[in-house]
This record gives sequence, C-alpha cells and structure tokens, in this order.
Amino acid sequence: MQVTREERAARTREQLLVSAARVVGEFGYRDASIQRITADAGMAQGTFYLYFASRQALFDELLPHFGLHMLEHVRERAHGKSDFFEIEEIGARAVFEYLQENPWFWRVLNEAEVEAPAAWARHHEEVVRRYLKFLRRARQAGVITQYREDELDTLAYLLIAARDYLYLYHLHRSKQNSGIPESVVRTYMQFVRSGLNAGAPGR
Repeated sequence: MQVTREERAARTREQLLVSAARVVGEFGYRDASIQRITADAGMAQGTFYLYFASRQALFDELLPHFGLHMLEHVRERAHGKSDFFEIEEIGARAVFEYLQENPWFWRVLNEAEVEAPAAWARHHEEVVRRYLKFLRRARQAGVITQYREDELDTLAYLLIAARDYLYLYHLHRSKQNSGIPESVVRTYMQFVRSGLNAGAPGR
C-alpha cells in the first residue's frame, strides 16, 4: 500500500517526538539540543523546523503527547473490567509497566514542571480529569460512600501522588522488566480499600 504524504509527515513528526523523549531521558531538557534530537532520529536539522517552530515548541508537546500514550496503555489493560478495585490495581500495574518499557518518561515528566510548565499543567489536568471521572463513577455506583462529591478532587490528587512516589522508589530498585513487586501492589491496594472504606455510610 502506498504511503501518502500526510502519513509520511505524521511518521516523521512522531519520530522526532520519540527521539526528543529519548534524548531528554538521557540528557535532560536543557541539554536536549535540536542537533541531538535530529541525530537520534537520523534526520537533517532542517527537517526539524518543518514540524516544530522551535525546540520549546516541541517540548510543549512532548509530555502531553506521551502522557496520552501512557493513559491509553492503562485504558487498554483495563478494557472490559467493571470492578473499581480491580481496575485500580490493573491501572497501577499498567503505569509501572509503561514506565519500565519507556524509562525516559520519568525524566520527561519531572523536569517538565520547570522546563515546559504549560506541558506539565496540560498533562496533569488530563490525568486528574480522567481519575476524577473514574472516582465519580465509583461513587455513583455506591462503591465510594465515605466521600462527598466536592472531596473527590482532593482524593484524586492523594491517590495520584501515592502512586507517583511508589513508582519513583521502586523503578530505581527493580530489575529490568521485573514488574512491580507483588508486596507493593498488596500494600497499595490495602491502603486504597481502607482509605476509601467501601461500604461505609455516607456523610
């Protein structure tokens, strides 16, 4: 099948994003030069400017782009499941899996708060938006009864933060492709079940 000009352009743009992510993962945003990015992509430096107006313009898209990849990876893993706690466990495992398969993501994420703050804000807004939607469905289904509607955003931030610190700690300790330790999953899920106190009377 013949590849169209639009398809070739989309592939080239995606390759620049992938290369930028790898370079940021190795050198950080400040040392992720256009020369390094295009060299990783196997392209001339001039090609870069056909797709991005500047290095910062690329950085402003980098985290939201791969953040959506990660969220879609989680969604695919949980597809067809309906139990809140089962989905939560699958989600925790899926994010850990994605981070192991894409070790550059953690640096792309953490340095963005300073080097690409607009991208960092967009990514976190999307993560919180999806998590809030997940929590609201659970509350409407009677799974989460201890928290009011106006408390769910705080709850979302607490659970997201708990996951982030678990990932940060255990990614540096785990062997390549070893998966998240089962003891970590058990402890996290016990924390979630106890914290949400499923079945408790509403306030």
